[in-house]
Amino acid sequence: MRQTFDVRGGPEIGRTHLPLLRETMKARGVDGFYLPHEDEYQNEYQPEANQRLTWATGFTGSAGAAFILSDKAIIYVDGRYSIQVLEQVDQELFDIQKFDPPGPFDLIADMDLEGKVIGYDPRVMTPHTAKALRLALQKAGAIAKALSKNPIDQSWKGRPRQPMTQLVPQDLKYAGTSSAEKREAIAAKLRKEGADAAIITAPPSIAWLFNIRGSDVRCSPLPLGRAILHADGSAELFVAPKKVTDEIREHLGNQVSIRDINELNKGLADLKEKTVWADPATASEWVFSTLKRSKATIMEAADPVALPKSTKNSAEISGAARAHEIDAVPIARFLHWLETGIEPGKTTEIDAVRKLEGFRNDTGVLKDISFETISAFGSNGAMAHYRVSKASNATFTEGNLFLVDSGGQYFEGTTDITRTVAIGEPTAEMIKHYTLVLKGHVAMSMIRFPEGTTGTHLDAIARQPLWMAGLDYDHGTGHGVGAYLGVHEGPQRIAKGWNATPLAPGMIVSNEPGYYIEGQYGIRIENLQYVTDFEELPNSFRPVMGFEPITLAPYARNLIDTSLLTPEELKWVNDYLKKVADTVVPMLSDYPDVADWMKTACAPF
Repeated sequence: MRQTFDVRGGPEIGRTHLPLLRETMKARGVDGFYLPHEDEYQNEYQPEANQRLTWATGFTGSAGAAFILSDKAIIYVDGRYSIQVLEQVDQELFDIQKFDPPGPFDLIADMDLEGKVIGYDPRVMTPHTAKALRLALQKAGAIAKALSKNPIDQSWKGRPRQPMTQLVPQDLKYAGTSSAEKREAIAAKLRKEGADAAIITAPPSIAWLFNIRGSDVRCSPLPLGRAILHADGSAELFVAPKKVTDEIREHLGNQVSIRDINELNKGLADLKEKTVWADPATASEWVFSTLKRSKATIMEAADPVALPKSTKNSAEISGAARAHEIDAVPIARFLHWLETGIEPGKTTEIDAVRKLEGFRNDTGVLKDISFETISAFGSNGAMAHYRVSKASNATFTEGNLFLVDSGGQYFEGTTDITRTVAIGEPTAEMIKHYTLVLKGHVAMSMIRFPEGTTGTHLDAIARQPLWMAGLDYDHGTGHGVGAYLGVHEGPQRIAKGWNATPLAPGMIVSNEPGYYIEGQYGIRIENLQYVTDFEELPNSFRPVMGFEPITLAPYARNLIDTSLLTPEELKWVNDYLKKVADTVVPMLSDYPDVADWMKTACAPF
């Protein structure tokens, strides 16, 4: 079983790798190099061969950047990784600075870099981020230089090979719509907008469009490649030849040409003088500059696959519901273990990760976890995106809260669930805060809303009970989730920041309000739910949509103060618990103790 808490890195990384990188920089005629976390595919997770930031610094977090100069090195991280970066990065070699999205460009602009030449790799930066870097360097007095080869790749001795896992077809019973139908639907949009072709660079979009999956990266069943979709519905798929089988060729059919990924440059050149749809948020600056050299007319627009991919069809919704039924058994076993099997003073956060992943593996159908498990006890739970490591590993003690955020990848779908439980007796304050979070969670479950409503419009609903008490949380309330794809998916989102994508039937989103007290504990409650079809309510002015939860797990009974719940909220909770019990208890026949516990955990209030 794969361990999620292993900590790579340490002082030896920077001490051995920085000199190699600086030698290469000098040979390339640059005084510095900007190194983002992102790779060529802009994925949340990367193959080992593309983990360049980790190679240079030892840092393994999912967001960050480094700025390497001949006499100085800086690593930039956000607040999620304030502890992890101290564990993994040598502070004698690197200055550690905090940045906010989209990058540390304001910090770079304030540096004195007069006359220095700073290199960057246009293959791993979008046009927007590359432009922001160039402007920052200009303000700092430096000259930006796009490099044809990444100096990390040239310095990395023993660099792992790019993954060559074979592509696999996504069964039509899970996909619901054939690849040919999907391609024609997107092609019709290209024709309507006057585009001759679209360059598709996001691996999740490629996976969905061609009904294929892969295992090139951890936590997401993605095939790494590129595609060009033409306005007649034909397409070119650029992947490593070793990934392609006869089954895949038959699956894709005659309208899809499979080409070597190394031919992408030529494929873009073949679009000469054509109008090409390209997404500046997902395609690299290299793609844009290559198209410009080919004298193509670039139509900058959002990935045309993203919105159809986010709007699940009936087969994808059914698959997601089935995935949550499968996942409900290990979750029930885990929650039962938390109440009956842990040893305060001995059991640790890492023990909990092992136990939960073991229960999921016991299903026999788990393909992978869907993200690195957040196993956070006490004050660690106050860091909303904490990741346990050997150095931070906390031991459970009585009288505090444990927050666990986890998920699984199954052929049927992708899961993501957060539950917070009390270890020992909770305080009155913990109960109050948990119940306020639950009220927001229930409000987001019960809401009905008309066409045109975005996640931004709804975000305050989940926060209102906390706001009324002068409280809040600093993360979004909900993100999109893929259909056996990435656990974080757009373009829809429920958050304070403006999101222009209206919620639509079939979209799967998380519902995860929380509350965190630094140095004490964190609370988050998360279900996945999908947007329902339009319905006419009695005497309604217009049709409305709602949410239907697909996560199946009880809440923490001893953290709920029912006196703070309205009758409508209490009814919703009881109805949900009945659904959980009716669905999950019959699946626990091999675990009678867990079944009995579930009956009690789901008893009506």
